[in-house]
Amino acid sequence: MVRKSLAVLYTALALGANPVLADDGAAALREGDMKKLAFHAAPVTLAQAALVDGADTAVSLADYRGKWVVLNFWATWCAPCRHEMPSLDRLQAAMPDLAVLPVATGRNAVPAIQRFFAEAQIANLPILRDPSSELARASSVMALPVTLILNPEGQEVARLIGDAAWDSDSAKAILAALSAQ
Repeated sequence: MVRKSLAVLYTALALGANPVLADDGAAALREGDMKKLAFHAAPVTLAQAALVDGADTAVSLADYRGKWVVLNFWATWCAPCRHEMPSLDRLQAAMPDLAVLPVATGRNAVPAIQRFFAEAQIANLPILRDPSSELARASSVMALPVTLILNPEGQEVARLIGDAAWDSDSAKAILAALSAQ
């Protein structure tokens, strides 16, 4: 009985502290894989780390300020990462006002990324890399894939560990609700 009461109390506190999930209608948006999406009670400042693109040109997450960002940590050798990548590509195509940024973490050769993008017909996503895993480590990414939702100020507001169908109706509804804030 005590455990059940604590579980109910914890759930109520979590929903009450979360502006996106505060009302019953928004809570219903998390379905399927999106049930794994954990919202933070307050935005978390993301560490600044250098990323590079496919041509080894430096890229900064600050370049995406002003947009909602779906930041996905992945690797070419990670089967669940490869499985979810087409859904991230479809999400970017369906919601062009978002910035969907897959970041290949660790040793991921550009030719291998290009080959995978060609095989999986990834047409809407940039090639971004975190070769030293600096951003992944600073963001407490311990396994792959992990996806962070960043607000227009570049702060993490939610995190999903594991692969997900990012082009699902639930994912798009959640991201549309966030973007409308």
